[in-house]
Amino acid sequence: MARLAGRRALFAAPVLTVVTFGVFAIAAASPFDPVKAYAGPAALGADQETLDRLRDNLGVDRSFVTRWWDWLTSALTGDFGHSTVMRQPVAQVIGERLGWSALLCAVAFGVAVLLGTLLGVLAARRPGSVTDRAVTSLAYGLEAAPVFWIALLAVWLFALQWGVLPAGGLTDTASEHVTAGQVASHLVLPAGVLAVSQLPWFALYVRQGVADALAEDPVRGARARGLSERTVLLGHALRCGLLPVLTLIGSRVPELITGALLVETVFSWPGIAAATVEAATAVDFPLLAALTTLATAAVLAGNLLADLLYGLFDPRVKFSDM
Repeated sequence: MARLAGRRALFAAPVLTVVTFGVFAIAAASPFDPVKAYAGPAALGADQETLDRLRDNLGVDRSFVTRWWDWLTSALTGDFGHSTVMRQPVAQVIGERLGWSALLCAVAFGVAVLLGTLLGVLAARRPGSVTDRAVTSLAYGLEAAPVFWIALLAVWLFALQWGVLPAGGLTDTASEHVTAGQVASHLVLPAGVLAVSQLPWFALYVRQGVADALAEDPVRGARARGLSERTVLLGHALRCGLLPVLTLIGSRVPELITGALLVETVFSWPGIAAATVEAATAVDFPLLAALTTLATAAVLAGNLLADLLYGLFDPRVKFSDM
């Protein structure tokens, strides 16, 4: 495990370097003017001399290669630069928002895995039954639905029509302090929507894996020995059927991050979505590079986690072969 993690870490370094270089190159080719974005409405009445002086202070006239190298060398020491659009250090921008995004993704991912596993097992018990057809139809329908459409539908139904859940934000508007109860109530809709967007993949994978395991000879032998259906299903078929799901965990991380950005935007969740959008529209080089690096690192970590889990739960797989 340690050798596998070490090899992946060595592989991650050049990948992250190339990603950050690509961010600066794409941002440099963007038609947006970072000086006008930084100045805001004041840029409309500013003369050219003032804009040129601001451009020189921000260093946007330098080549993107120079800006990228300066940012990279500083980032290696823990200094990710200063965000021009947020008017604060990049590390502070990410630190204030990353925890809320992590909470949203963790809750949604946990719910998606648990509920998807349950639905997949129920569908796999009797292939072709009404339950199986209902679960697979629901999964395919949700898989095709855009996450922002599900989010808007949830706001309309639960917040506007029924009024049982808040439509967005982190706390009630009249509250001056953040409390656990308010965070929990405001977390239900965004986490639920994000979980629903991820659920179909787990349900379909578990359904197929458990159904295939139930048709294998070891499971048939367990039934022939008189073991109960519950023992056969949970002790034998489910254990084998969950192995493909372990690889799915890593591959769903990019989709989870993308879905989280859309969900946070719809529900005004104070995560990194707003910072990402503002950094992209304002061509905020340091913040864009840090956020993209963070997302790339999350994807690489998800793939590593999937491989480690697969190697731990499947004795046929050796870490030296990965």
